Amino acid sequence: MSTENTCFYCEKDQRLDDLMIEICQLHVSTLYLFKEQTYKGRCLVAYKGHVNELFELQETELESYIKDVAKAAAAMKKAFSPNKINYGAYSDKLPHLHFHLVPKYQDGPSWGSTFEMMPAAKVLLSDAEYSELIEQIKQNL
Repeated sequence: MSTENTCFYCEKDQRLDDLMIEICQLHVSTLYLFKEQTYKGRCLVAYKGHVNELFELQETELESYIKDVAKAAAAMKKAFSPNKINYGAYSDKLPHLHFHLVPKYQDGPSWGSTFEMMPAAKVLLSDAEYSELIEQIKQNL
């Protein structure tokens, strides 16, 4: 078994840059804006250490991480006024603790069902549009 770390959240390499833009560092995690923006304001909160499950964290780390997730979600709610924020914690293929924060809008895509991780008709934005979304989130953190 290889000891080489292939986790892009740890390596912070091109694979990560292709999918997300770093917004900022939180207490024990990093907040990213997902480049695919079918769900306006979609973000991801990745734990700074390389663990896969919530139960692997010490109580204080767990509390800090959940507070980071809640802080990011509150900023997204203030910035974009979604009707609901969906939380997704998947890592079947990439074992690193992270939560997808997906704003859902009553008349928008996937309302009333599970969000699509990578929709077929991708919504990609200009650099200026990404910067505007990031600024709106930062102003509300």
